[in-house]
Amino acid sequence: MKNNRIVIETVLDEKKYPEDIRWTAENSKNDNNYNSSKAFFLSLFDKESRDTVELDLWTKDMQVIEMDRFVFQTLNSITNMYHRATKNTELANEMQNFVKYFGEKTEILKGNK
Repeated sequence: MKNNRIVIETVLDEKKYPEDIRWTAENSKNDNNYNSSKAFFLSLFDKESRDTVELDLWTKDMQVIEMDRFVFQTLNSITNMYHRATKNTELANEMQNFVKYFGEKTEILKGNK
């Protein structure tokens, strides 16, 4: 069995607000070099309790339009993951309708009405 380590590190200011979020993963194209991010969302499904543990963090300079785009892309990814895992096309299509609605309301999808 082989392990692969993923490291997420935050740089905090004097008030302990995130200034930067850095991550790296073994065997990635940026091996051992950190990538800078403004936000992350991690969701883990606990094997024993069957509960979801979530961790979300964003830097103090993340703009609302950037958060809109981040949430839009995350919702889209969750929809795709759900469909790949369950093959439930009907519900995945309904989820995709909401993703599209969200994208239009936040103007991420301009002119795609």
